[in-house]
Amino acid sequence: MQRGRSDSNRNIKEEEDADMDYKVVFAALETVCEDNISFLCGSDLPYGAVAKRLVTCMRQIQEHGRALEPVVGSFTTVFHHYDLDAETPGNGYRTLVKVLLSCLMHIIHKGRYIASNYNSAFFRADHNASEMEAYCSALCQLRALVHLAQQLINENECGQLYSLQDGDLSGRFVQEYSSMHKACFYGRCLGFQFSPTLRPFLQTVVISMVTYGETYGKQQSGLGLAALSLLTSGKYVIDPELRGAEFERITQNLDMQFWKSFWNLTESGLLAGFSRIASTPVQVNFTLTVPPVTLRLPLASDPSLTATVSPPIAHWGPGPVHMRLISCELREGQESEELLAYSRDTPPPVTTSHLPWVQKQPRSPWLLIHFHGGGFVAQTSRSHENYLRTWSKELSVPILSVDYSLSPEAPFPRALEECFYAYCWALKNCHLLGSTAERVCLAGDSAGGNLCITVSMKAMSSGIRVADGIMAAYPATLLTTDASPSRLLTLIDPLLPLGVLTKCINAYAGTDCQTVERAVGNGSLGALGRDTAALLGDLTQGASNWIQSFLDPMRTTGGARSLSSSPWRSESNATHGATQNCESNVDYPEGFEPLRSKILAFVRPTSCPIIRNPFVSPLLAPDDMLRGLPPVHIVASALDALLDDSVMFAKKLRGMGQPVSLTVVEDLPHGFLALTQLAKETDVAATICVDEMRKIFQEENPALRKRPKMEETSQSVDPSG
Repeated sequence: MQRGRSDSNRNIKEEEDADMDYKVVFAALETVCEDNISFLCGSDLPYGAVAKRLVTCMRQIQEHGRALEPVVGSFTTVFHHYDLDAETPGNGYRTLVKVLLSCLMHIIHKGRYIASNYNSAFFRADHNASEMEAYCSALCQLRALVHLAQQLINENECGQLYSLQDGDLSGRFVQEYSSMHKACFYGRCLGFQFSPTLRPFLQTVVISMVTYGETYGKQQSGLGLAALSLLTSGKYVIDPELRGAEFERITQNLDMQFWKSFWNLTESGLLAGFSRIASTPVQVNFTLTVPPVTLRLPLASDPSLTATVSPPIAHWGPGPVHMRLISCELREGQESEELLAYSRDTPPPVTTSHLPWVQKQPRSPWLLIHFHGGGFVAQTSRSHENYLRTWSKELSVPILSVDYSLSPEAPFPRALEECFYAYCWALKNCHLLGSTAERVCLAGDSAGGNLCITVSMKAMSSGIRVADGIMAAYPATLLTTDASPSRLLTLIDPLLPLGVLTKCINAYAGTDCQTVERAVGNGSLGALGRDTAALLGDLTQGASNWIQSFLDPMRTTGGARSLSSSPWRSESNATHGATQNCESNVDYPEGFEPLRSKILAFVRPTSCPIIRNPFVSPLLAPDDMLRGLPPVHIVASALDALLDDSVMFAKKLRGMGQPVSLTVVEDLPHGFLALTQLAKETDVAATICVDEMRKIFQEENPALRKRPKMEETSQSVDPSG
């Protein structure tokens, strides 16, 4: 059965690559619908009730297809105006068309299968009908997104992907997101738009998330919580509709602390251990704690003068900055007593005295400084250690990854202050890190990409040396809910739903700033020594919940399901239920209305003035604050909800004459660096990131000024003066 599914995915992918001409796809869809309707309306067919369901479904699909074809045609004539350039096709309008056609290809393939196998003795009638109904629901919602994108094209200036001056338009889209049905995208249709090799992983993530959400907040040991989650996950494996409904509930209603604790599961003892085993071995990997002392660095314009860099002070005063040093080879300085004094690891890191056969290498002329992603609210360098180890080996460079303080406990500007301080400390102490820092590259993904840009802006405003280049993977450059075509994908994205995105933004802005208890680590071998009675109680409770879920299939721990077990069959009920709560503020075509959820999502507006601070949203920075940035190399994904952030920021820099490049990879979600080694596509994307960093390190610049030595001089100036 698994081989058949793999072959099916491969066939769909081949057809997508060969037939992405929208006219061919819509013609094939019309033919499949007509063939199935004619066949299923015939007499003497088995599964009579299923045949009626399929006929009704195919007619709905046919109606959606006929309405969508002219709209897609109008998009294809204009969406090239929104690309960075002719050599870099990529923007949210292209992505919406790509996702829509991908959905249609799945429908076409499934329709052909049904027509060919309906009379087979092995045909699973109800399963195939449910699959087709799920894709019909998805197509209905995608039709709504395409209509919203039409409004963006009509109301924005040509070439503009964001409604930066139209708060009313963005507000209407947020309100529409709150009431639209989303569960269909997290059940049978989960991840249809991504690479087929990633879909099993996405299913695992979603099932893990909903089972973790069901047990979240219960007083249980780490191992007991894992056991309970394992027992309760069975119902979400065999019931995709239940999984989708529960995932929708979680993304709409659970608080920030849930997301922090779930994302931080990647750093639990067992998971981190497995990650280290599978990752590239390195000779240096330990954490540092740098005390908050004032630094003095030479001015870039006059090395005989120095600029004073104060330690981070926002919110609670001066405090240490935590970092991780990773190096594939042991280099001079990395074993020094001066560096080891900063180490907070026990036992101490590897040195030649501990392992005399380790050959010490000279200092590298390069230094890579990394800021991790995680929405400003979660994860550390440990979460990203897997690909950092690979980078260190492939580039032969020491890497300093900064463990900045996280929101909502430490909102803006604490993280920026810590990252900037770490950057300055690294320049001044590069000899301890195994580098001469002749060339320095900043690298980061998502929130980390934002920090790469804003740290460089802060370096320019302080008058100190800026890095030689930035590699930003899918960076967040606009921390608002301003509408853009790619951000419409937050309705269907399992890794970056709008409700979660806004929680992260508001946490970083300080809107949700509050005292939050630190998440307790989960799932470690240490839990084996805990009280046996408590562990047995956890297992008993998990087994009870698991059994009860089968006795009462409509029950979920989090409350009533937002739709019935088949969201397509309950279209009228779902629409009616939402109409009572939220009247649509979008003029859809006559006779069409997207499916609605009975449980409305509350999305807090990102209206805090801090959000539009240039050091929070660099896309909004005036040209003077961006002029002088080092070359920026952006690697984005065509299926990322933040794609338009990358395109518009690259356009802004290019319009100013700033050096910038944009590479758009296909078929991957936001956060693809964390998925390295899971699929060929993620490995290719990670290699592109490495190649961009290598360009920064190897780039020859004859006009490159002589780098000042990081030594204190007798004179100093205040950069603000």
